[in-house]
Amino acid sequence: MNYSTMPKIELHCHLDGSVRPETIIDLAKKDGIDLPSFDREEMRGELIAPLDCESLDEYLEKFSIPNDVMQTKENLKRISFELYEDAAGENVKYMEVRFAPLLHTRKGLSVEEIIGSVVEGMKEAEEQFDIKGNIILCCMRTMSPESAFEVVEKGKDFLGKGVVAIDLCASEEKGFCGKFIEPIALAREYGYRVTIHAGETGIGRNVLEAVEWLGAERIGHGVYITNCPEAYQVVKDKGIVLEICPTSNVQTKAVKEFQDHPLYNFHRDGIKITINTDNRTVSDTTMTKECELVWGEFAMSEEDYKEIYMNSVEAAFVSDEVKEELRGKQGDGSVASF
Repeated sequence: MNYSTMPKIELHCHLDGSVRPETIIDLAKKDGIDLPSFDREEMRGELIAPLDCESLDEYLEKFSIPNDVMQTKENLKRISFELYEDAAGENVKYMEVRFAPLLHTRKGLSVEEIIGSVVEGMKEAEEQFDIKGNIILCCMRTMSPESAFEVVEKGKDFLGKGVVAIDLCASEEKGFCGKFIEPIALAREYGYRVTIHAGETGIGRNVLEAVEWLGAERIGHGVYITNCPEAYQVVKDKGIVLEICPTSNVQTKAVKEFQDHPLYNFHRDGIKITINTDNRTVSDTTMTKECELVWGEFAMSEEDYKEIYMNSVEAAFVSDEVKEELRGKQGDGSVASF
């Protein structure tokens, strides 16, 4: 199968983890920001997390440099546009990009200006390329519940205009969901859809609580439902979709090696999985690479590809009209016609 030309959908991709190294250099020069290096290859080395990271926290350290250049409207718009451009280049037909607005206020931008700039970049890319998109707003679990309320409130005017969902991300601690019940409930009331990072670092019970306490419809990663039978059953019975990010999961030590990943067992057991990059730059990956990795490692079939593609269509936080269009990207239903 030629994965580069086959239609793909990505539901879990972070804006600040997917910035082109050359763009960081260009923007840093423009804005007078000091970098460890202005050489593209050396900058790639600074941005890409190794496969043998010690932990999720070590992986997350790679986001500091991109955030340094993501503090103006122009820069945020350009980075958003380029991410959609890159995805369109590998035949991604629909993509949800997530980011935490509060990380981009250092130079005085309002949360509304930040969200508006990212949405604007996405919409310009939609006009120029064969791709559609939406934005997910992240609240940082390392910040207070009040900060989550701020993101929910200031993002609500963008609902239906490019923003579709709310998320909780960053370092994962046991029981984090309890802190954020009220802001996520308010988000649901306003019409945000809900996806939550959970079960990435050995705490399967967090997935159960994300579904039962926060109303999560999708789970970012969810790998560790393997060690919480209740979470596993809830995910399976309620059709909660897992946003699986294979390369990232190895880097953050959610799994030790690719062959240890439970994604194929999940799929065979009727749990709905989707395949995603998480962070294109930090994980040095693309949707094409992730598909090649998964289908190669687990000897999955064309039928599996179609099933997972359709899982992604049905799980997308998008209108029925766009879903119908995305279903049609399968042509006559055979992978060869993609």
